[in-house]
Amino acid sequence: MSAPWQPLLDWWFGPLTTAGEVAAARNGLWFGKRDSQDSEARERFGAQVEQALAGELADWTGQAEGWLALVLLLDQLPRMIHRDSPRAFAGDARARQLVLDRLDGAHEAALAPIQRVFVYLVLEHAEDLLLQDEALRRFSRLLDAAPAAERTLFAGFLDYAEQHQQIIARFGRFPHRNAILGRPSSEEELRFLEEPGSRF
Repeated sequence: MSAPWQPLLDWWFGPLTTAGEVAAARNGLWFGKRDSQDSEARERFGAQVEQALAGELADWTGQAEGWLALVLLLDQLPRMIHRDSPRAFAGDARARQLVLDRLDGAHEAALAPIQRVFVYLVLEHAEDLLLQDEALRRFSRLLDAAPAAERTLFAGFLDYAEQHQQIIARFGRFPHRNAILGRPSSEEELRFLEEPGSRF
């Protein structure tokens, strides 16, 4: 019998070959915005997302892959299942704690570099400059360790982390979340939101 988190990891990553091959096959799922993908995430994993958001599934953290899957259920999947609603961010605090509890430990070391990307994205999603800085350090390490054939891929991840960090350094929050979360935007934020690349 496979572990309860395996179907999610299979869907998210597919076969773990090279980072470049995994990213090429899954980039649309990871970073695309398609109703069909959101619906599939809801149908296949919605119940597990709700369990994770309720504080259940803590036993998954006993193994590195279970820890990774729980991070996905709290950070990535709500952004698909509850897109454009406050609940999209409902798992962020719990995901951050899960990640911070295990950084530099055996769980992080056991993951492939392409899997670690989704651990570090939790830090990149944080409206906290110290965590943004930590995300930059982690993505920089991935790039430094990447083989030549994968440097462009990991340089791209670092570039996005830098963009997120710069927004938090400037505003202390992500202005594109303001409308979803019912937060008033400043005039500077409204001007920023008119710029290309201001939304993720």
